[in-house]
Amino acid sequence: MSLIKTIKELSEELFPGIIEIRRHIHRNPELSFHEHETADFIASTLEKAGILYKKGIAGTGILAEVEGSKPGRIIALRADMDALPIQEKNDLNYRSLNDGRMHACGHDAHTASLIGTALILNKLKDNFSGKVKFVFQPGEEKAPGGAKLMLEENLFAGEEPELMIAQHVYPPMYTGNLGFREGKYMASSDEIYITIKGKGGHAAMPHNTTDSVLIAAHILVAMQQIVSRHAEASMPTVLSFGKVVADGAMNVIPSEVTMDGTFRTMDEKWRKTAHKRMINMAQSIAESMGATCELKIVEGYPALINDPEITRKSMEYASAYLGDKSVEELDIRMTAEDFAFFAEKYPSVLYRLGVRDKNKLSPLELHTPTFNIDEEALKTGMGAMAWIAISHLI
Repeated sequence: MSLIKTIKELSEELFPGIIEIRRHIHRNPELSFHEHETADFIASTLEKAGILYKKGIAGTGILAEVEGSKPGRIIALRADMDALPIQEKNDLNYRSLNDGRMHACGHDAHTASLIGTALILNKLKDNFSGKVKFVFQPGEEKAPGGAKLMLEENLFAGEEPELMIAQHVYPPMYTGNLGFREGKYMASSDEIYITIKGKGGHAAMPHNTTDSVLIAAHILVAMQQIVSRHAEASMPTVLSFGKVVADGAMNVIPSEVTMDGTFRTMDEKWRKTAHKRMINMAQSIAESMGATCELKIVEGYPALINDPEITRKSMEYASAYLGDKSVEELDIRMTAEDFAFFAEKYPSVLYRLGVRDKNKLSPLELHTPTFNIDEEALKTGMGAMAWIAISHLI
């Protein structure tokens, strides 16, 4: 029997149990860096299977491993565990039991799939050399990111992997498919906080004020030139402000306005240059209009760059497992992923797992109260990752 066939049969055999694991995690979502019960559940599941693990990395993180029949390469596979602060609106018998918390980004599926992959590889350890590490990571949804913190705690303790692999659900893609992209794939992500301070007063007498609302409006519009006139046309760049607070009234000009936004791009040199331009532009406009401006930038995740060689090989292995028609090439995304911290240190690939039910006319969106997956995708999630991992080792 071929190894691919064996893995597919094991995926079918394990599938009911992996569904229950995913549903248990979905029922009991925990926010970033508070995944205590989730970590205990994962550890218990690994222990029952006889898989070695270490808990308590970066708080709630877990590192497990399965060793092959003889020494060889070391590779690492990663899943994230945290949920989002969203109230679930799905009518499911496994809907969230924790008010205001929900697995709306598929991390429950990532974790369940990686557990399935670990169980498969544990059964097949006589078929490969080397060692596979399984990283169950906290806090992907919240800066500074669990990946960064795990690395700072010497995650692999000297047994460094030669490469790392992660998968992430992708609602537009149909179940049974995987998607890949070489090179630049996801953007860096920085938080922008602006405070404009002027002189408030009666709205009927603006000449007696330094109108912080008007100044904020000028800054908001002018800063879009960072994207339209300073970024190279070929460089993907986004600057968006989602929160503006001018806490005055119909007839009151406030003395202070705050604006919160995000800046995203895919080039570290341009990222630093853009930061300086934003600060200079905002402060210059405010000063020229008689106000002061403080602009704080909280640097988030770096851009995610998929190693070209690892990505090409992984695509080839995925095609062998699923067939060429089930492996897609992806476009870049301006969303961010803290797996980028791993990808900066090790040759890595993050690929996408299709989770869209073939009977659905439109996909369900990530980070929404009604997000859910087609659970058939868990077969592909654990089986394909197991085959890709083994293929990098044999």
